[in-house]
Amino acid sequence: VASPISSCGHCAGCLTGRPYQCRAPQETQRTPDQAPRLSLDGPALAQFIGIGGFAEQVLVHERLVVGVGKDIPFDRAALLGCGVVTGAGAAINSARIRPGDTVAVIGCGGVGLNVIQGAALAGARRVVAIDLQPAKLELAKVFGATDTVNPAQGDATGAVKDLTGGGVTHAFEVIGLRQTAMDAVAMLEVGGTAYLIGVHKPGATIEVTPFGDLMGKQKGIRGVAMGSTNLKVDIPFYADLYLQGRF
Repeated sequence: VASPISSCGHCAGCLTGRPYQCRAPQETQRTPDQAPRLSLDGPALAQFIGIGGFAEQVLVHERLVVGVGKDIPFDRAALLGCGVVTGAGAAINSARIRPGDTVAVIGCGGVGLNVIQGAALAGARRVVAIDLQPAKLELAKVFGATDTVNPAQGDATGAVKDLTGGGVTHAFEVIGLRQTAMDAVAMLEVGGTAYLIGVHKPGATIEVTPFGDLMGKQKGIRGVAMGSTNLKVDIPFYADLYLQGRF
């Protein structure tokens, strides 16, 4: 399985088990004085995020690939490298959800569904799925959501607070919009944390009140990249969960 988590293997992040926080990920790329990995009639071809998709063959650095058991089908294994680790990893690694926690997930696409099943596996008591598309909300139930909210039918933040008795321990924003990021902060309980996973436009900003939100209610906001994943450990783990029928 290929995964776009580039790591040098020897910086402080890598040596302490956090390759997703590598200080020198560029070391997995070839330097200008070296022959390119891929080229077409001479000029080099750029490989998006170190891999390049929609190709029958790719040449990648060994630190961007990991072996999994032969029993998992290729089309399932292919999902592990990005969507699964980003979503499930955000719940299991970044948030470290504990049994009894409450969770809201804003956006139930491929990554959001994996946040949901990661939260369910970790023992969350309530997992509230939020999306505008009814079909996605139905699928979210299959992945472990205990409740669903459609913002088209009313105030999503109010609905989440009603369902959970005041707010959630963890809120995951998996869309990348200013308003939904602010909603994630608003639907937290005292001491809760919002995790921003969706990719926002460059230069985008959100508004929070340092005293009212961060100090007064002790809320936290954290950016998450690739689910805080150690791909050599986590991808084989998720493959095993799939083969066991737990993912």
